[in-house]
Amino acid sequence: MSCALVPFAHFQDLELARDFLSPHRRQGSAAAGKESAGKSTSWEDGGWGAWDEAELQEPEEEESNSKNQRNYWLQDCVLSLSPTNDLMVIANEQKAVFLVPKWKHSDKGKEEMQYAVGWSGSLNVEEGECVTSVLCIPLASQKRSSTGRPDWTCIVVGFTSGYVRFYTESGVLLLAQLLNEDPVLQLKCRTYEIPRHPGVTEQNEELSILYPAAIVTIDGFSLFQSLRACRNQVARASGNENVQPPPLAYKKWGLQDVDTIVDHASIGIMTLCPFDQMKTASNIGGYNAAIKNSPPAMSQYVTVGANPFTGFFFALEGSSQPLLSHVALAVASKLTSALFNAASGWLGWKSKHEEEPVQKQKPKVEPATPLAVRFGLPDSRRHGERICLSPCNTLAAVTDEFGRVILLDVTRGLAVRMWKGYRDAEVGWIQTVEDLQERETEKMDSSPFGNAQGPSRVAQFLVIYAPRRGILEVWSTQQGPRVGAFNVGKYCRLLYPGYKIMGLNNVTSQGWQPQTYQICLVDPVSGSVKTVHVPFHLSLSDKKSERAKDMHLVKKLNALLKAKASDPDLVEAEAKELILDIKYPATKKQALESILTSERVPLSSLTNITQTLMDNLKKQEMECVDEGLLQFCANKLKLLHLYELVSKLNSQGIQKETSPSDNDLAKLLRLEQKDFHRLETLLENYKKENAQTTQLTDEKDDVLSVKVFLEYLEYEKDVITVKNMEDGEYVALGSFFFWKCLCGESSTEEVCRALESAGFSPQTLLSLLLNLWLSKEKDILDKPDSVSCLHTMLSLLSKMKVAIDESWDTQSVSPWWQQMRTACVQSQNNAAALLSAHVGHSVTAQIIDSLNEKKFSHIIIGSDTESWEALSLDTEYWKLLLKQLEDCLILQTLLHSKVTKRTKRVSSLQTEPLGRLSVKKLLEAGKGGIADTVAKWVFRQGFSPIILNVAQYKNNPDSSEESVEMHNNLFLEEPEEATGLERILELLQVAYQQFPCSLEVDVLHAHCSWECVVQWNKDPEEACFLNRSIDHLRCIINAHIQHGIALMMWNTFIVKRLSSATYLMDKVGKAPKDRLCRRDVGMSDTAMTAFLGCCSELLQTLLEADVSSDEMQAPVLDTEDAWLSVEGPVSIVELALEQKRIHYPLVEHQFVLCTVLYAIMRLSLKGVKPLSLFDSKGKNAFFKDLTSIQLLPSGDIDPNTLSLRQQFLLKVVSAAVQTLCSPQKDREVSEEEYFPFEKGKNWPTLAADLAQYLQVSEDLVRRHYVCELYSYGMDHLGEEAFVLVADKEVLASQLLMLAGQRLAFALLHGQIKEGMEFLTRLPPTLSTWLKAMDPQEIQNVEVPIATTARLVSKVIEHLPENHGQYSLALNLIEAVEAIPA
Repeated sequence: MSCALVPFAHFQDLELARDFLSPHRRQGSAAAGKESAGKSTSWEDGGWGAWDEAELQEPEEEESNSKNQRNYWLQDCVLSLSPTNDLMVIANEQKAVFLVPKWKHSDKGKEEMQYAVGWSGSLNVEEGECVTSVLCIPLASQKRSSTGRPDWTCIVVGFTSGYVRFYTESGVLLLAQLLNEDPVLQLKCRTYEIPRHPGVTEQNEELSILYPAAIVTIDGFSLFQSLRACRNQVARASGNENVQPPPLAYKKWGLQDVDTIVDHASIGIMTLCPFDQMKTASNIGGYNAAIKNSPPAMSQYVTVGANPFTGFFFALEGSSQPLLSHVALAVASKLTSALFNAASGWLGWKSKHEEEPVQKQKPKVEPATPLAVRFGLPDSRRHGERICLSPCNTLAAVTDEFGRVILLDVTRGLAVRMWKGYRDAEVGWIQTVEDLQERETEKMDSSPFGNAQGPSRVAQFLVIYAPRRGILEVWSTQQGPRVGAFNVGKYCRLLYPGYKIMGLNNVTSQGWQPQTYQICLVDPVSGSVKTVHVPFHLSLSDKKSERAKDMHLVKKLNALLKAKASDPDLVEAEAKELILDIKYPATKKQALESILTSERVPLSSLTNITQTLMDNLKKQEMECVDEGLLQFCANKLKLLHLYELVSKLNSQGIQKETSPSDNDLAKLLRLEQKDFHRLETLLENYKKENAQTTQLTDEKDDVLSVKVFLEYLEYEKDVITVKNMEDGEYVALGSFFFWKCLCGESSTEEVCRALESAGFSPQTLLSLLLNLWLSKEKDILDKPDSVSCLHTMLSLLSKMKVAIDESWDTQSVSPWWQQMRTACVQSQNNAAALLSAHVGHSVTAQIIDSLNEKKFSHIIIGSDTESWEALSLDTEYWKLLLKQLEDCLILQTLLHSKVTKRTKRVSSLQTEPLGRLSVKKLLEAGKGGIADTVAKWVFRQGFSPIILNVAQYKNNPDSSEESVEMHNNLFLEEPEEATGLERILELLQVAYQQFPCSLEVDVLHAHCSWECVVQWNKDPEEACFLNRSIDHLRCIINAHIQHGIALMMWNTFIVKRLSSATYLMDKVGKAPKDRLCRRDVGMSDTAMTAFLGCCSELLQTLLEADVSSDEMQAPVLDTEDAWLSVEGPVSIVELALEQKRIHYPLVEHQFVLCTVLYAIMRLSLKGVKPLSLFDSKGKNAFFKDLTSIQLLPSGDIDPNTLSLRQQFLLKVVSAAVQTLCSPQKDREVSEEEYFPFEKGKNWPTLAADLAQYLQVSEDLVRRHYVCELYSYGMDHLGEEAFVLVADKEVLASQLLMLAGQRLAFALLHGQIKEGMEFLTRLPPTLSTWLKAMDPQEIQNVEVPIATTARLVSKVIEHLPENHGQYSLALNLIEAVEAIPA
């Protein structure tokens, strides 16, 4: 019942708006901080503004922190919020952001209003103009069926260029007007208000525009009609229509005899009383002034500025004819808009980003009618900053540079009050209307408001925000005290529009009360928008207000409740006295609520105080007693008695019975011994795996405080209902009622009887019981006897009235049991849900048996009927649910299992927790939901596909020796993980047995492959994920599934990145560096290399699958019987089977490109543009849909292209041999992780295969390979590769040159002593030939002479005798053999 600052909206992301409007605020500059600090200390040293300087001076603050500097950005902006709260505009210089409210869920899960950016951009049309003022004016709807919301909101913007422009909510420019060539200082609006008294003059709607020396007022009615017509034209976007809107009426006054004007207020039309009329006439005209019989009507304007500090202007109605401005409509569409000039200066629409090809002529500006200041408040040293008119148009608050807030009586032209110490203050008004039902009840014979039928009173409150102190104050006017103060921070903005909805009149406003706010505070730090609520009674004087006295008693009561170390009896006695002294029923209720929500008052005192108040009310006359308060006391009293009773039953305790044996539990749950032991095993496995993942938390005590108990429950019409609460609160209430019973420590029968008699419905109790049971899974698994307690309690609840409908029979579904099944289906605690489902099934069967006994009691029961089981629809639903919960439990146990020791590096994506399962989640996940869940677990554990296969083979009794060998190899590779893996393999086998269809090996591999590639797409740096995805893909046996998955991977994740990589590599002509790879492809150079290798592997797999699919049939996808009702997205495997067949030549063509790209990156080749190796047809066919028929290269190849291909293949071979010969230690350690598919890959062989695709001679590539091997001195490998060459004669000729280069180096470069002397003994032909050799052309010259001799012998062996170099070879072999070893 006091002032309250209530948040009603938040900003979704205010930092985006800040960065857009004030980019320089992102980092925060120290210079800006110093400048701001310097400005804050610029106090005047003398004059009136320096009064009480010691009292008012505020401590200097250090603004060096950049965060604080960034928070000041809102002070530089122009803000406006629509009074109907449907649009906010923030503008700075040329830019603006339009924010639209939307209802969204907050972080706490509650729905709240959030402002989101609806439009942002630049508003300036002319160069250099900036926004100076903004208004958001809601326009009323003209439809009869209007709900009270505005039809749309118009944004009015004033600029430094003098233009005023009108926009829609989406940023579309409707109109623009140049009424004065000076900058627009301020825009203000007045909308229609119903006069409160018959004598009050009815005010017209208007938009007033302030310029440095003029005021323009636009008639609201004509503005409304013009804006509506313009918006309709934009909405139609018709090029054939040109509707002329009605003319716009406005007045323009030139303000004279004032030095400076910075703000204004349009008071409206007023009429002087006869005395004021004669006084004014005498002052102006003197003694002989003529006085009219009827006082003239005048429009009053008040300005603030300098000389005078406050100026009062009066414009006689009729002294100036309104100017008519004809709105020129453009023939417009939403895409283009033309610009027309009218004689009066109004413009049509214009696209904000469209430039005019022709320099437009400025419109004509009408001259202003002179208007001299009649009087003012002369204060030469005081400069006004803002003026804010009260809602009743009688008062105005003015701020000045001296830090004062002055309250003006605008009717008399006097300053009636002044507040000091409010530098840079922002002000606003709140008008509060009295609620007649809460009017004071004391008899006031002299007051016209003595009865409840009198008119409502209205109070005015002034709201002042002092940013220097970070405080928001509420003052009662005119001479009232401060009634509220709030600490709000130093960076806020106070918004007070002072108007409502435009377009209403005395007819349309009847019975139409739109939800509008009066004032709001924008806090950029917390990102919230708040409004102030002020009760009417705060405006009343304390001496005459019974309500004020009541509020004083409430404050005293609150202080008593907060006092420490008080005697409970004294507190109880004083509280009784205080609550009985309170007069108003609403305040009594508020006081009683304060007592009931206090944690310091014991239960006995609460009961006594409530009982005392209730007794006091009953003693009064029935006409004077508030029925609502009496009922409230009775309801709270019943709840207190219930709390006391349940606490007593919980504290009594009973003797625990002996824990039931396994046989007893099996009989209780109606299970065979075999099924019961299976259930025990499943629960034990679940408990063991769950213990590894569950973090131990401190369990809260099951004692529930009275305060919380009363907050949770409501009592209406003898029925107790539970309020909407969070899950934890729901469990706490259920724990208070039932936990002792489930532990066997309290009497179940007595608790159920007490709750039923208190007014709980069985459905509410069942819901509380199930929520408790399902949330206490860990405790329940440790207490097997709790199952029998649950059975007892469920039986008792089922026997309550209204629990099970009397008309229920075995052929219909009972809502009672359906409620329990629904809770089990939605629960993520699968073990507790399974146990409760078994109990529910048992109790259902028990009730059905008793019903059948009554129904068929006349039948003689014989030996043949004793073993019969009664069938019902509910029983069948229970069996189905039990199977689903068992499946879910097995799956959850598997997901909890993990390898304890991980040797390899783990990605952050693999550490993301898996969500807990429920039957509902699996039913909504579609047919592939189960496999998808397991695939996510496989990915996070980092298992290789071989583990899935081993578990599948072990599950198959016909496993071959190959699978046993695979199993042994798996444990030899990772011996330290053998124990954990063995456990996981066992759980996988159980899952395979439970889900033979959903976890079929091909289906599981398909989902694992897809999951890995999805995770790789999130972080392309993790190339191992893509490698693992292809490993899973290769493990898929059925070629149809393999083909579909591979094609989907290619289209969804691969082709776009591959095209980016291709064009990048073609642009740079070599393997690009890391920076370029990250910029264009989104991954590092190493990751991109692995990516290209994976692309080749993927296409290779796709080609093989396409060939194999002709030899096998497509699989038939089945689902387990328990999961036939699944709904949700189509599974990955089903999508894969729907894929079209690929066009084999196109995929092969794409495969060649991928291999080329991979070779360039892997071998770091330079001077190769990959696309230059293909003609135009080949280039156009790349990255097209692989299932389409494309025009591919055929016939002869261009010689230039062929030459480039040959050079490329030779570079590949040379680089491969160089890599082969480089030392192993120089290679990266992580190569095996990034390129696991390179095991056994032979680049020269691959180059020869590529040569076949590229129509280059394979023998040429092989010959080059042999020559490179010999060049590097790898003669033993060269001899092996020599055999594969077809044209050995040409190769022998090439190797002869290489042998000569080796010998030349040995003779000429000192490898052999006396080499030159030996050279002179050689035949002249051979000597000359050796001297012409260049040893630098070979890579390794340090080769033994014996090895070179063997090479020359091989050359002679393959050179024919008629060859031109045969004789040279003979001389060479003789020379080599003659050289001493």
